[in-house]
Amino acid sequence: MMDGGPTGDMDNGDGDPAATQVPTSEMDLDDLRAEIEDIDRELVELIARRTYVADTIAQVKAERGMSTTDEEQESRVMERAGENAKQLEVDDNLVKAIFRLLIELNKIEQRENR
Repeated sequence: MMDGGPTGDMDNGDGDPAATQVPTSEMDLDDLRAEIEDIDRELVELIARRTYVADTIAQVKAERGMSTTDEEQESRVMERAGENAKQLEVDDNLVKAIFRLLIELNKIEQRENR
């Protein structure tokens, strides 16, 4: 999003994210697509980082004989995801759906590696 909203902020360091925004009418479609490519790469990097940490948690759980599933922790993650989405004015249902998927995929991997 390049509408000056929270997900489209490009802060130039002076605290005014809108100061570096290019009006939508002046943006080229290729530039917008390049921006999406950059964001997609960053998302994949974050997913890889999250997966690595989740795998490490799974190892600790296995060493301690703990269950793969921790419903209280999952609830905290979902609540935090919803709160973060609301703060950034993103659809919290969409964000929670993505987090549910990430959690389920991590649990499947944890079970397969035990």
